Amino acid sequence: MSDVDGTYDVTINSPVGSQNAKVTLSTDGDALTGTLASQNGSLDIQDGKVDGDTLTWTAQMVQPMPMKLEFTASISGDEISGSVQFGAFGSGSFSGKRV
Repeated sequence: MSDVDGTYDVTINSPVGSQNAKVTLSTDGDALTGTLASQNGSLDIQDGKVDGDTLTWTAQMVQPMPMKLEFTASISGDEISGSVQFGAFGSGSFSGKRV
């Protein structure tokens, strides 16, 4: 996998429309940590893993309603893309670029 560490400006396509966010990622072996920051605040990345070319992590949203977000992503150069599960509210996609 290419270098993962960095901050990415992403657009998340959710069931309630597009949301802009900054995702900051840091790896240590196959462990992935970081934050997801949006207009609703900043969330810590939890359960982050790197498995070959695939990144996975969760984030626990509390505003505007409690919800577990589950992300799966891949990185190609400075671009990130993937999918996100919004608890019981369906799924969406996201993509963005390293800043």
